[in-house]
Amino acid sequence: MVEQKKPEKLLKRVARFVREVRMELKKVIWPTREQLVNNTLIVFAACILIGVIIWIADAGLGLLYTAVFGNI
Repeated sequence: MVEQKKPEKLLKRVARFVREVRMELKKVIWPTREQLVNNTLIVFAACILIGVIIWIADAGLGLLYTAVFGNI
């Protein structure tokens, strides 16, 4: 049978986790302020565009529903 390892103490596991997180965060390429603003504006524009498309579709389908079923 396979021998099981003794469970590490909680403090050692937490310390190892924090160490590994710090190592991974050093690998991250953080965006510049200009990139961040640019990407944020693109996301806002996309949200507004999708909202307008859904609003137009809703209004059109509402008119179609009224034309087919009348004022029920």
